[in-house]
Amino acid sequence: MLLALLWLWLPHAALGATLDAATARAGTDVLLLGAATAERTPQRACTAEVLARHQQILHVPAPAGGWSGEPQAVDVFGVLAGEVRISHGDRQICGSMHDARTRDSRFRAGVGMVVVPKAGDHEPIVVSWAAPIKPRWIPTVQLGGPSPVQQDDTARLLVRAACVAVVIALALSALMGYVTTKDRSFLLYVAICLLFVLWQAVLGGLSGYPEPWLPVHNRASWWLVSLSAFTEAVLLPVLWRLCGGDRRWPRSRPVQHVLLWGMFCIGLVVPLLHFAVLPWLAAGLEHLFVLGCVVCLAAGVWGVLQRDRYALAGLSALVPWWGMIIADALHAQWLVAYRIETLQLSATWFLMMSAYALNLRLGRLRRQRDEMRQLADTDALTGLPNRRAGLRLLAEYLDRARQEDQPLAIGFLDIDLFKDINDQFGHEVGDQVLVAVARNLRDSVRNREDVIRMGGEEFLVLLPGANRATALARLESVRRQVQAVTAILAVPGLEVSASIGLAVLRGDGDDLASLLRRADHAMYCAKRAGRNQVYDAEQAVAAGDRQPA
Repeated sequence: MLLALLWLWLPHAALGATLDAATARAGTDVLLLGAATAERTPQRACTAEVLARHQQILHVPAPAGGWSGEPQAVDVFGVLAGEVRISHGDRQICGSMHDARTRDSRFRAGVGMVVVPKAGDHEPIVVSWAAPIKPRWIPTVQLGGPSPVQQDDTARLLVRAACVAVVIALALSALMGYVTTKDRSFLLYVAICLLFVLWQAVLGGLSGYPEPWLPVHNRASWWLVSLSAFTEAVLLPVLWRLCGGDRRWPRSRPVQHVLLWGMFCIGLVVPLLHFAVLPWLAAGLEHLFVLGCVVCLAAGVWGVLQRDRYALAGLSALVPWWGMIIADALHAQWLVAYRIETLQLSATWFLMMSAYALNLRLGRLRRQRDEMRQLADTDALTGLPNRRAGLRLLAEYLDRARQEDQPLAIGFLDIDLFKDINDQFGHEVGDQVLVAVARNLRDSVRNREDVIRMGGEEFLVLLPGANRATALARLESVRRQVQAVTAILAVPGLEVSASIGLAVLRGDGDDLASLLRRADHAMYCAKRAGRNQVYDAEQAVAAGDRQPA
């Protein structure tokens, strides 16, 4: 009973101790980061110089009955160059997409402000900005309660940051591919990814988050046009290749080179141009891109009709771009509202399809490498592993036998009187004998890789895990399989047999060379003893035959 009361009391005592706990100690009970600051909040009021560049002003009117008196959030998206001014009454802010320090910390994807108009007040909220370099690239102003407006702002930021993160991940993956294959195509893809990271960072304002890490400042229009020229210079040729144009029209490569270097030169010259030239140049780049998408689409469709399955990757990469082109032609409102996010998602999808095509290329390189290795390691006539591949496999078996303390035996086989067969029946019949012997040898072992053509009429049979008695029995079966070739070929007067020498790995530091020498010597002993038999290397020692160590 006493123990039960004690058991009920202990939790209450612990709870009381918790409620009466002392103040948490920094560094022991809690980790306290940062320190008090005397830094002033960045100045957000617009200067006269900034306001002089604002050609467009929007007055957001109050509802018919006046403002409700509740907080109102205003967030402005899509102003890619210059600062945005938001004001109500005597309160105003001026923020830049490319410097997050100048913006309200509650808004990261756009420039926003929360105002609290008096109930019944009719004074409008005023938003002003500089004219965009493209006529249809108009800004989006979102008005509503602070919570939903801020949530939409956060969602936009997540999409923009996720696109950049995916591109960086693709670049790292391609860099690993280069380390593996040493194929410079992977390095080129890494460079393209880094270029798109810079373009997306300037386009989405991440170049100024959490503070500027690119010197964009008031030159955002020049940065955007220049980076657009650079990205378009690589995007169009890559799309052309993904759609199969480069494979079917190889003479188009000079045109691709002219386009690539011409666009790069334009991108380099952009910072030197007057602002008045930028809208014309931006429009020209846009028209060139649409034309390029038309040409690539035609090449991709033609490739699919020609059963080029690789062209599907190019058509898939074109899908979001064509969605944007059509939506822009139809003046779709969703594209105006989410143009930056749509551009970034389209570019990221393009890079993903390019990575897919690059992986297909890697797969083709691996298959070609395997085919070349197979050709280098295979005897052309019999299809058996050749001497080089056989000795490599024997060395692996020998190492494994030593590590696992397992037996290993080999049989060195030579077709009897093969020179006489060639002389009497011709080399064509001799080749038939070799092919038939190879086929029967493969059928007589568990692993077909364990039969090797050493050259001429000599073969090597590997017997991993077989002791002397087992190896003798299996090689005797092999000898009978070779003898059966006589009946298979059914050439009048043709007799096929083989002399086989057996050698078993010794436990006294035996190596590959000595093992082969003993098997070869035993094979010659079998020939001297009358041919068409299996001869054990240890049998030769017992008989006093001279043999290698």
